[in-house]
Amino acid sequence: MKAALQWLRSAVFVGQIYAMMLVLGLLFFPWALVSRRGALIACKTWCAWVRWTARWMVGLRTEVRGTPPSDEVLIVAKHQSFLDIILIFASVPAGKFIMKRELMYAPILGQYALRIGCVPVDRGKRSAAIRQMSEDVARGAQEPGQLIIYPQGTRIPPGVRAPYKVGSGVLYTELGQPCVPVATNVGLFWPRKGILRKPGLAVVEFLPRIEVGLTREAFMLRLEDEIEDNSNRLMRDAGFDPETGQ
Repeated sequence: MKAALQWLRSAVFVGQIYAMMLVLGLLFFPWALVSRRGALIACKTWCAWVRWTARWMVGLRTEVRGTPPSDEVLIVAKHQSFLDIILIFASVPAGKFIMKRELMYAPILGQYALRIGCVPVDRGKRSAAIRQMSEDVARGAQEPGQLIIYPQGTRIPPGVRAPYKVGSGVLYTELGQPCVPVATNVGLFWPRKGILRKPGLAVVEFLPRIEVGLTREAFMLRLEDEIEDNSNRLMRDAGFDPETGQ
C-alpha cells in the first residue's frame, strides 16, 4: 500500500512539473526571445519549482555541496538522471550544456536550451562538434558561461561503471579553461527511467577544480577517479553499495 501511494504521488509530481514547464515556458517566452537573461531566469524558476515540489510531494530533498563556479569553466559531471541536470544548472550563473541534437525539437525545452547557449551535437559526430565549438569559443562566438558536459555520454544507473569518452579531455586542452568535476547520487532517488521518485537526500557535489596544464591523458585519469570515487562515497552515504548494487 505504501509503495503504491508513493508511486501515485510520483505520478502526480511528474505530471505537474511538466505542466509547470509549459506554463513558465509560455509566460517567459516573450522575454526569452529578446534576452538570454529572460531564458535563464525562466529555466532557474522552473528548477526551483521542481526542487520545492519534490520535497513536499514525494519526500525528495536536494542538496548542492561544494563551491559552484561562477567564472568561465568546464563542468564535467556524473549523469544519473534529469535531476542532476536541474541541480547543476540551478547552482551556476549561466550554465549551458552539450546536448543531443534531437532535443532541439522538443517543445519548449529545446527552444529554451538554444536560447541559454546549449550546444547541439549529432550522435556519432561529437568530435566534429567539439572541434567546431573550440573554434567558436576562440572567436568569441559562444555565449559566456559554464559549459557542462557529461563524459560518459548518457545517464548511468547507480553502481554501473561506464567508460569516460575523450570529448571532455579534448575540451579541457583545447579551451584552456579549468575543469570543475561534479559527483552525484541522484539516481538512487530519481531514476533515469520510470515514474517512481523515492524519498531521501539527493546530492550533487562540486569538487575542487582541476587547473589547466595537465596532458589529456593525465586529465582523463584524474577526472574519472575523482568523479567515480566521490559519487561512490555519496551513494554509500545514502545507504547504497555501488560495488554490490544494493
